[in-house]
Amino acid sequence: MKNFLFLAFTFLLVSACSSKKSLISKSFEKQLSSTFYKNQFTGVLVIDAATKDTVYNNNSHKYFIPASNTKIFTLFAALKALPTQIPTLKYIETNDTLYFEGTGDPSFLHPYIKDSTALNFLQKHSNLVFVSNNFQDEKYGPGWAWDDYQWYYSAEKSGLPLNGNVVMICKNPELMVSPTYFKDSVLELRHKNNRNETSNRFYYPQTKNDTVETPFITSDQTTRSILENLLFKKVGTASIMPSDEKQTLYGTNADSLYVRMMHESDNFIAEQLLLVSAGVLTDTLNGKLIRDYILENELKNLKQEPRWVDGSGLSRYNLFTPQNMVSVLDQLYTLVPKKRLFSIFPAGGLSGTLKNRFVGDEQPYIYAKSGSLSNNYCLSGYLVANSGKVLIFSFMNNHFRASTSEERSRLEQMLLILRDTY
Repeated sequence: MKNFLFLAFTFLLVSACSSKKSLISKSFEKQLSSTFYKNQFTGVLVIDAATKDTVYNNNSHKYFIPASNTKIFTLFAALKALPTQIPTLKYIETNDTLYFEGTGDPSFLHPYIKDSTALNFLQKHSNLVFVSNNFQDEKYGPGWAWDDYQWYYSAEKSGLPLNGNVVMICKNPELMVSPTYFKDSVLELRHKNNRNETSNRFYYPQTKNDTVETPFITSDQTTRSILENLLFKKVGTASIMPSDEKQTLYGTNADSLYVRMMHESDNFIAEQLLLVSAGVLTDTLNGKLIRDYILENELKNLKQEPRWVDGSGLSRYNLFTPQNMVSVLDQLYTLVPKKRLFSIFPAGGLSGTLKNRFVGDEQPYIYAKSGSLSNNYCLSGYLVANSGKVLIFSFMNNHFRASTSEERSRLEQMLLILRDTY
């Protein structure tokens, strides 16, 4: 009798689940077969986080330009490679001289993270020598738009970034410039650009009052000069570190960088996190080293091999499938406690880039990363259904000509169906 009751209960449970999936499938098929989706490419995969059962699948094996959904892979790489505290400097102290090199740590005096661990450490030493040969990467990622050089989201990569590699300019009521090293390089006049293309000459109209955030051109000499301006002392340079064992100085909590990267879709932090991860792995700051390592070791069982060329998703050369995204999200769900994981991702209607989107009734039901480039919009993450069950999803939309707001609106309709039905 007990066996019969158990089998009957199991049958009812399976039937109910099958009925829910059928309702979701019919609703999604109706939406995706509409004329709105006729001239674009769309891929969808939704799975149950607990059972791993597929709830809905459409073109999930096909490649899409992910935009900032790429940061999900960057987050995974950083969580696998980095300790709780970010390595901020490596150094060797010989006699009365401190030789130091960057780790790629983006938090060093970052305008929003504001970590001063490295600065305070350097201030304690009289004779400083900066070594930069461990940075073996390009300033820009492959496929980045060249004419984005003046916009905050396209700051250059470097081995020892300072102030997020951007100049912050505002009036309060006098002209305020950070880093102060660049104060004499700011002209108060109207110009079509925020900065010269080939030099660190910046423009700030006299009538402007808000803060302008503009990337500066990095170089070893510029890094040295900014440091000297901050420390009020000379900084020497050397081509290589001494042969002694390097020591590591640790700085900010890693989660503060992960939250900033995911909530604000901070491209600079994403790129630098790959450099820091590569440095921990190999002692060389090169993003390709960590990307290759993660794909060949931690993600070798992905059903489709991604084309992963940067940390931020600025490049249209990146190619990922919805199955790729869901697989990594699934691994993150296993790797990181749910409360911490959901705090790293933007919450619909509550935080980050989703603060005004995908709003829940009383509490968030979406914890996800959006990704947008012109004519492309993707959203991948976690959905908490009204039943309490967690779904892992990836919606990837490429090459549409309608507005992104309309694309999001239609996506929200499908997400609400998942929330209310499953």
